[in-house]
Amino acid sequence: MDIMTPGATKRLEGYFQHLGEILGNEERRGSFATYAMGILSDAERKSAEPLAARACADPRRADAEHQRLLHFLGNAKWSDERIRAEASDFALSAMTAKEDVEAWILDDTGFLKQGTHSVGVQRQYTGSAGKVTNCQLGVSLVVATRSDQVPVDFALYLPKAWTGDRARRTEARIPADVEFATKPELALQMIRRALKAGLPRGVVLADCGYGGGAEFRKELRNLGLDYAVGINPTTNARLVGRDGVCRGKNHHLKTLALRLKKEGAFRRCTWRQGSRRAMTALFARVRVQVADGESATLLIEWRDHEPEPANYFFVSMAKLPAATKQLVRLVMQRWRIERTYQDLKGELGLDHYEGRSYPGWHHHVSVVLATYAFIAAERSRRFPPEARRTLATSQDALAPRAPLPGQLHHCPACSGPEHRHLATEVPGLPSPEHEAASGDGLTQ
Repeated sequence: MDIMTPGATKRLEGYFQHLGEILGNEERRGSFATYAMGILSDAERKSAEPLAARACADPRRADAEHQRLLHFLGNAKWSDERIRAEASDFALSAMTAKEDVEAWILDDTGFLKQGTHSVGVQRQYTGSAGKVTNCQLGVSLVVATRSDQVPVDFALYLPKAWTGDRARRTEARIPADVEFATKPELALQMIRRALKAGLPRGVVLADCGYGGGAEFRKELRNLGLDYAVGINPTTNARLVGRDGVCRGKNHHLKTLALRLKKEGAFRRCTWRQGSRRAMTALFARVRVQVADGESATLLIEWRDHEPEPANYFFVSMAKLPAATKQLVRLVMQRWRIERTYQDLKGELGLDHYEGRSYPGWHHHVSVVLATYAFIAAERSRRFPPEARRTLATSQDALAPRAPLPGQLHHCPACSGPEHRHLATEVPGLPSPEHEAASGDGLTQ
């Protein structure tokens, strides 16, 4: 099934027109259109040089087009925050017309690199590779309804070796107001931006790399947000009785879990992760109080044939699901960010940026997020909730939770040299070759 129906093509034109109003002048609008349609295309490598070559019917103009895209990414002055906010609003307007937002999902992913000059690169652990390797790290925020999701923001993690080195800051053009921030601090910055933009609220989901910090959880409460976040098993807590009174002494969560297992407090719950087979594990749910006075519901996951629990979660919600299986289904929505990363990298070239500058990295990511937002909106419009719930358990490649292959690369503006000039396809956007011929914005 082709995602780019005539109606979808018309919406794409209107969407790009709206983003063009934020970008401002014709040069930036044309460059954005060329780059975005390259991202949406079936190009194997989605960095500036191959996308520039793809956009030019005349190979002699490819170098000029390449320079124009490099200028757009690395030097042009346009607001990542405004583009991302507009893209998020576009996608969520379609998604929430059918379903309410359920979750805000936080996580980070690695961008493998060679050398030492790409901004933020160093040897560090990334779950993408499952080891310490030379990479950049990006922290992301994904907003999800029950059956679909859209990434709305990304932040580049800058180690102290970068923020504290004046020469490196200058070379990478890191803004003066950008200081060192931990990954949880970057996550909170994105959450504050999302609240400022008025995005529909959801329960914050994150692993223990974020939720394990007491200050992180405290700030979520200060912002009035519900959360269900991973917690370290060495965290000390006391059980709270139904009367609200603490029982016994503080113990590590692992110690409490072993005690609850002996008392038969675990019950089996089954849930689905998209089109995958049903997942099952034992869960216990109790009320606890942490040493600093924080109260939360503790959810413990114990997988079959494992000697100890796999995960611990602290849940703080104004309206806590009465049934444990409902709480489990919500908490386990965090897996969907991994699908989002697969789509962003495998289909939209999130990790294909080859520049080294701080502005360039963020501009590239903004274009990728804008293209994903369009896909998410179209996918949501095509499938009502009833159809989504059926498709989510099928092998149909167009099911909302299915990967993107089979849903992209059908736009006439993306396929074939005769359709490579998107700027001439979208009213109000200048032709790439016209700008290349004028020589505007061509910088190394």
